[in-house]
Amino acid sequence: MIEVQNLTKRYGRFTAVNNLSFEVGNGQVVGFLGPNGAGKTTTLRMLTGFLPPSSGKAKINGFDVFKESIQARRSIGYMPENVPLYDDVRVKEYLSFRAHLKGLRGRDARNHVGEALEMCGLQHMRRRMIKTLSKGYRQRVGLADALVNQPPLLILDEPTNGLDPNQIRSIRKLIKRLGEKHTILVSTHILSEVEMVADHVVIVDAGQIKASDTPENLIRNMRAAGHIELEVRGDAAIIQAAIERVDNVKKVIANPTATDWLNFTILCDSGTDSREKVARLANQYGWPVRSLHRHKSTLEEVFVELTRQD
Repeated sequence: MIEVQNLTKRYGRFTAVNNLSFEVGNGQVVGFLGPNGAGKTTTLRMLTGFLPPSSGKAKINGFDVFKESIQARRSIGYMPENVPLYDDVRVKEYLSFRAHLKGLRGRDARNHVGEALEMCGLQHMRRRMIKTLSKGYRQRVGLADALVNQPPLLILDEPTNGLDPNQIRSIRKLIKRLGEKHTILVSTHILSEVEMVADHVVIVDAGQIKASDTPENLIRNMRAAGHIELEVRGDAAIIQAAIERVDNVKKVIANPTATDWLNFTILCDSGTDSREKVARLANQYGWPVRSLHRHKSTLEEVFVELTRQD
């Protein structure tokens, strides 16, 4: 659905996007992640035809974004970070206007507007003036606008920007449902949301791709993959030395505690789990154990590891 080859955007001496190449297959939901200033929005604006590139190529649904711009844009429903809406019209009137701009007429326009209203949970708001809507419902109107011509590809730039936790959860469910019928490229800072809805992740930093894989593979292969937390009683030096000799254990860190229970963080090789060996060791030496669990890494930790500046 999306093919990007060596895409670059320069502003004078500053390079906002530097030689990006990636693909998004039909039916995928792809999270496009990066810190502020990483080049995410610039990339999305080039893909949607709002900005010309300095060099490189991009295709949407087989059409060159820059040489066949009209055909490519007909395949895209774009929701920008700050959704531009006309405040002094009703929701349904606005969507009908947008449908006409996108080439829909008569019964087709009415049917498409009705389906977009229903899909985005706006039926009961269709007669409301846009200026009276909450931030969450304004985001829904922007999403309905992107959907109204039923494009095969949705490009969503920070769709949960400025929403409260309940509104974020609502938009997340909506994106997940839309992913059943559309290819979706979504840029967001809410990494836990991406982990729940995306089946592929592209992480960019300083205009370059740092990683591109499934969330599961990124988490599994990160350097700081899941560590073990242990609460135990005994001689701290002896316990630490014994655990450090366990296979696949790289380092044992003693954490300060306010009780006579000792707390250790056990760093292990990526993709391994040494809990059973640690438990056998505690049983062998008679150490009372109160807690032994494996910390599961998150996409947020992958993101921090790949983009941190220190």
